[in-house]
Amino acid sequence: MKKDYYKVLDVPKTAAEADIKKAYRRLAMKYHPDRNPDDKEAEERFKEAKEAYEVLTDAQKRAAYDQYGHAGLEAAAGARGHASAADAFSDIFGDVFGDIFGSARRGGHAQVFRGADLRYELELDLHEAVFGHSVEIEVPKLVECETCHGTGSAKGSKPIACETCGGSGQVRISQGFFQLQQTCPKCRGAGTVVRNPCDTCFGQGRVRRSRKLSVKIPAGVDTGDRIRLSGEGEAGRNGGPPGDLYVEVHVREHAIFERDGEHLSCEVPVSFATASLGGTVEVPTLDGNVVLKIPAETQSGRVFRLRDKGVKPVRGGARGDLFCRVVVETPVHLSGEQRELIRKLEESLKKDHTRHSPREKGFFEGVRRFFGV
Repeated sequence: MKKDYYKVLDVPKTAAEADIKKAYRRLAMKYHPDRNPDDKEAEERFKEAKEAYEVLTDAQKRAAYDQYGHAGLEAAAGARGHASAADAFSDIFGDVFGDIFGSARRGGHAQVFRGADLRYELELDLHEAVFGHSVEIEVPKLVECETCHGTGSAKGSKPIACETCGGSGQVRISQGFFQLQQTCPKCRGAGTVVRNPCDTCFGQGRVRRSRKLSVKIPAGVDTGDRIRLSGEGEAGRNGGPPGDLYVEVHVREHAIFERDGEHLSCEVPVSFATASLGGTVEVPTLDGNVVLKIPAETQSGRVFRLRDKGVKPVRGGARGDLFCRVVVETPVHLSGEQRELIRKLEESLKKDHTRHSPREKGFFEGVRRFFGV
């Protein structure tokens, strides 16, 4: 008497397909004949687990088993034998109308599946983004199993043609004189099924590995830019091509500069004396320090433009500029003598207040007009 397939895999009847696969892989590793030579009990347990896995991962077989048990599977197998005559009849009409209506035909090829694209987020300093950079990254992805070379089968065995689709990867559904074609639910379009799974990849043909890649970052990239590495995504299935890897750039905030496209901006602190009397200050740029001339009577907030000190865009065009905004710095930690000198300066300036502080005068006149004073 055959055992309950759910008990064989130790999963509930409501188990998802992913849980069933996980349970099977665990048992396959434990009872595989290669790991248990000359152990009849282990060999029997392995066969039971494989049989349970094949039934419970097939939607049609699982439905029949859930409703009628092992008897339902035997009835379904008998029904497949009676279907051959109907298939022959439908082939006649398929040959006549197939080219016109695009119906499924025998002799089709198994589907190949392109590997998934991957995304990698790469953080760069502003200097690296502006001038370009080469960086080594490590990307986890699915690659072809080196043990079975992507077949999914253990050494010495090969995948066999799928019984459901006959190796085409497609099944046909008859609708009167017409036929609809869809991916085979048993082999998922591969056209083959694995009877003796590989111990390394458990029949999947792919394993997850981390691979180191050298990525050349072009000069001028900015946050949101993507660099495409063709063929560096996940491995395809059933001989399909690999996907691509997209490296998404994120530029870290800089302590001094802010970036807006090809332009940069920064704040330049200037002493009260320099802003009043004029002078020079050293300003940092991405190419090194430059001397900025500050005219006398410069007000806080004034912006000076340094041409060609910005960023050259990655897609071409002229290099941007650096905008320096002056911030007049108020002196702090004053001594008693320094405080007294500032008070004397303030008293001197108040003697001709409108001349020395034109903005202050304009501000208060505007306030009075607003309130109607």
